[in-house]
Amino acid sequence: MDVTVLYFDGCPSWQTAIERLHAAADRTGVAVQVSTQAVETTEDAERLGFTGSPTILLDGTDPFAQPGEISALACRVYATPDGLAGSPTVDQLADALTRAPI
Repeated sequence: MDVTVLYFDGCPSWQTAIERLHAAADRTGVAVQVSTQAVETTEDAERLGFTGSPTILLDGTDPFAQPGEISALACRVYATPDGLAGSPTVDQLADALTRAPI
């Protein structure tokens, strides 16, 4: 599965997201190829569907997308069982990996 982590340099949570993605892939046995893409302009954000850093795309689809989210050069916040966080948990990512169409 192709996984792209969209990020911008003003938000460090994308690095944690990558670590958790690898842990989730190891846990589930889903083979992933993780790449990163810096988002530098609001035009890029709109074109890529970037709703904050990090935006995680599984084969081009954001499994954490919420209705009404807008493109922005900002840090993204994820709802986790422990409250709001800068990236999804390993469990949330593992669930997303196993639910993604192959």
